[in-house]
Amino acid sequence: MFTGIVQATCEVVSINNATGLKTFEIAMTPELTQGLVTGASVANNGVCLTATKILNDKVFFDVMEETLAVTNLGNTNVGDRINIERSLTFGSEIGGHILSGHVHTLATVKAVSHTDEHYNIELQVDPQWMNYIFYKGFVGINGCSLTVGKLTDNGFMLHLIPETLKLTNLDDCTVGSRINIEIDSQTQVIVDTVERILANKQLA
Repeated sequence: MFTGIVQATCEVVSINNATGLKTFEIAMTPELTQGLVTGASVANNGVCLTATKILNDKVFFDVMEETLAVTNLGNTNVGDRINIERSLTFGSEIGGHILSGHVHTLATVKAVSHTDEHYNIELQVDPQWMNYIFYKGFVGINGCSLTVGKLTDNGFMLHLIPETLKLTNLDDCTVGSRINIEIDSQTQVIVDTVERILANKQLA
């Protein structure tokens, strides 16, 4: 489990292609590798991956074909910056919202507006996922716990503060970029339950 509070952006040092998977080598800070062991879960751009090898400040993750197909890790290149969060530990502060590290869909950056007063990103998502996205609700964006801004016909706005831009890779976004989206699990359960109850009433 994760909180959506990104701890650092780390560089992809190498990507090794093998049958059915890719192995990512990520350069991490000493703070991130402290206490990290093989088999531990780490969120990479919001995707829960298992650390398969640790060599000093380099951590390796195997990414399967399915994960590459449904997340933006499939388009990641050497030199790219990845949002990293270690898994939640008991007793630590939860500043965001609970995330599982299971990406639901990819959003496309439709527009970026950057002025002295604001930094806004407009995202476009498949219509089926808009049922779970509400104004002022939570959503996981590349592993970041963020608040949904204004809703559009087929997406929503993000309004980012300088601290978020400093700590994450969201300032790398350009029009056409693909972003990992994780829907808030509680919101999804509530919406699905209400829809099921209403459907059953109509059939009764």
